[in-house]
Amino acid sequence: MSGSHAAADVPRARRLLRAAPGVLLYVLAGLAAFFLWPTSLGGCTTLTVVSGRSMEPTYLDGDVVVSRCGTPQVGDVVVYQPEGYGGARIIHRVVGGAATGWVVQGDNNDWLDPFEPTNDEVIGVARIHLPKIGLAAKALMSPLIWVSLIVLALAILVWPAGDDPADGDPADDGDHVGEGESAVAEPGSPVGSLT
Repeated sequence: MSGSHAAADVPRARRLLRAAPGVLLYVLAGLAAFFLWPTSLGGCTTLTVVSGRSMEPTYLDGDVVVSRCGTPQVGDVVVYQPEGYGGARIIHRVVGGAATGWVVQGDNNDWLDPFEPTNDEVIGVARIHLPKIGLAAKALMSPLIWVSLIVLALAILVWPAGDDPADGDPADDGDHVGEGESAVAEPGSPVGSLT
């Protein structure tokens, strides 16, 4: 009896092993969605491309900063959106204050920001720094790059293929149908045969 029970476990184990990659893929996709879901869609992650010199040497122009929602503390770098500035985001360091109004300043600035963002205005606390990744994004936003790509694509589509028999191709053996002639296969010829 125990031999048949062991034999039944082998197919079950194989099924589990076959299903494991799919389950792992779904788990990884779920984790990625949880950690990368943007705040604009109700998530907790914000990607910010640094523009300017106010956070040098911590962050340089073109760096990408991944921030996650949370309560900032003094010393944290935060991304915030002051009201009345058309959705502009500022990434600076918290140097004082409390949840009712944080005092923030750029690392490369000698002055404090004129805004004191509250916890409601803070989009996230910086967690991951990706140097120079934003430069590629800025390049893709350039109209000159897009026009160049469109012209290149059109050139590839319109460019002649080069398989015109009139170009003196040595592989052309002269067995082509001329004007006024018809192409008819002889009976028993392999042309058009499915065998």
